[in-house]
Amino acid sequence: MQTTLTVNGHTRSVDHDPRTTLLDALRDSLRLTGTKKGCDHGQCGACTVLVNGRRINACLTLAAMHDGDEITTIEGLGEPGALSPLQLAFVSCDGYQCGFCTSGQIMSATGMLEELARGDPSHASPDLAQVSADDAEIAERMSGNLCRCAAYPFIREAISLGAKGERS
Repeated sequence: MQTTLTVNGHTRSVDHDPRTTLLDALRDSLRLTGTKKGCDHGQCGACTVLVNGRRINACLTLAAMHDGDEITTIEGLGEPGALSPLQLAFVSCDGYQCGFCTSGQIMSATGMLEELARGDPSHASPDLAQVSADDAEIAERMSGNLCRCAAYPFIREAISLGAKGERS
């Protein structure tokens, strides 16, 4: 079948088997390999992308379900010499360690910062009317993204720094 996706601002058509995941369509058909295949079961977050501005695990959804949707991958956030504030913060705080989970961490954090900007509360939000990007809030919201290197303190620091950079 054929599915049309808007990926990183460009309309792309993908010919694929109806059972193809969005992750496999991005990596294999569109050659956007920044999105990683980690567990292929939705448990690690390495495949996190934004679909219509919301973060999802690309391994858990079929490409066919996203005909006409806007997809943002790590390749759409920044490029060498013009990184996003969050990408710069990950470099500055050494939040990338081995780098395997980094694209998923950054994409999830990008979506998380949008949730915070909308005022969406989480399980860790002490005040449902006033949500902030404190360490507990970041840790809760990023709990679906695993890091084999256990760089969580650096990742949370990078997200906190990136949040300040995006809002200044």
